Amino acid sequence: MEENNTIWIEKYRPVRLGDIVGQDEIVERLMSYVRMKTLPHLLFTGTAGVGKTTAAVALAREIFGDSWQMNFRELNASDERGIDVVRNQIKQFARTTPLGEATFKILFLDEADALTPDAQAALRRTMESYAQTCRFILSCNYSSKIIDPIQSRCAIYRFRPLLPEAIAEEIRRIARREDLTVGPDALDAITYIAQGDMRKAINALQGAAILSRRIDGSMVYAITSTARPEEIEELLNLALSGDFDGAEALLSRLMHERGIAPNELINQCYRALLRRDMDRKLKVRLIDHLGEADFRLSEGADSDIQMEALLARFVLSVERGA
Repeated sequence: MEENNTIWIEKYRPVRLGDIVGQDEIVERLMSYVRMKTLPHLLFTGTAGVGKTTAAVALAREIFGDSWQMNFRELNASDERGIDVVRNQIKQFARTTPLGEATFKILFLDEADALTPDAQAALRRTMESYAQTCRFILSCNYSSKIIDPIQSRCAIYRFRPLLPEAIAEEIRRIARREDLTVGPDALDAITYIAQGDMRKAINALQGAAILSRRIDGSMVYAITSTARPEEIEELLNLALSGDFDGAEALLSRLMHERGIAPNELINQCYRALLRRDMDRKLKVRLIDHLGEADFRLSEGADSDIQMEALLARFVLSVERGA
């Protein structure tokens, strides 16, 4: 077994397209490029941890074989967002001749939505000028932030959040490799925390594995500073029954004794509300209050005041609707 300090998200990163889980349709289409030994410019869009970078690297490995590292370059656009990175690093790589038997090279630009509009305009011209020698794979969280002239030049692949079944399958596979016992409650906890993000899931598993080879749900929630779903339900029940003092006491315990971040609690309350069978108008008001609190926290407002004000709004919303 490798050293304990190995980062599992890298250790278990798929190296072949066929090893990627949860994106079967996209993988099938990408494998057709491998068979043809060619590809257009690509735009990968989707949330974090769903396989965009893994797919790009695996695609290059399978197209170029042993020479993949010579003909593939990865840049992160969030490091340098301006036009200079396009004029210098990107253009310099794109204009050079492919090595070995390759007929083109691949430049993978991660977080491309961080590029300024001027930089994107320069990138569009570079993509046009060097299309014969270099193909671009752009990755972003929000395709709406990519200018239309670039989008129209790319085949767009929308990576969806991974389903709980796909995450559970990968966690079971890693657990077998690491000789871990992962109980059903631990699997439920990991998929709940991950929210479709494989990196979150694997990091949660590795964090819990440091404590014990037998992993249960309570360990997963503790290591990730996440409230249990039933605790969130209790918090909502107290607030919606008008018991502000009880809700405030539970909130204080979650934030100050357990160290759970206010934004995480807001996110968990939002997910719980979406699943609730309740009066539609009341649900709309409560989600509106969550959004307002989330915005105020992002603007730097005091977290204790805003979270207690949120509970107060929940209580008042129920009283007004009664």
